[in-house]
Amino acid sequence: MLLLALGGGLGAVTRFVVDAVVARRNPFRVPLGTMLINITGSLVLGLVTGLLVADSAGSASATVRAVLGTGFCGGYTTFSTASVETVRLWVAEGRSTGARYAAVTLVGSLVAAAVGLGLAHLLAPTSAGA
Repeated sequence: MLLLALGGGLGAVTRFVVDAVVARRNPFRVPLGTMLINITGSLVLGLVTGLLVADSAGSASATVRAVLGTGFCGGYTTFSTASVETVRLWVAEGRSTGARYAAVTLVGSLVAAAVGLGLAHLLAPTSAGA
């Protein structure tokens, strides 16, 4: 549990830093930091999941999966903030802006997760029988 909490804390701190860096450089009224965080978090989770599932020898423990997947990626990504920012954009900038933000975040996150799984498939050592 302590390692899980540490992973979550590290993910949250990383999210805070990434969001602050993006916010300083963001010329748009759309919250790009949250979008970038959720998309890159989906990529990382897809990669981690794919690598750990491909670990047929079972050397990756349940603790590693929990700390990296649930802890770090759970602390790093933020569905609730993306939801609030979507509604805020919907109200302040119009329905189309809010809908586009939601669509890009959702589709970008799904594509990133698929890319992560694909990269894991390429990077995972193949078994001798395959």
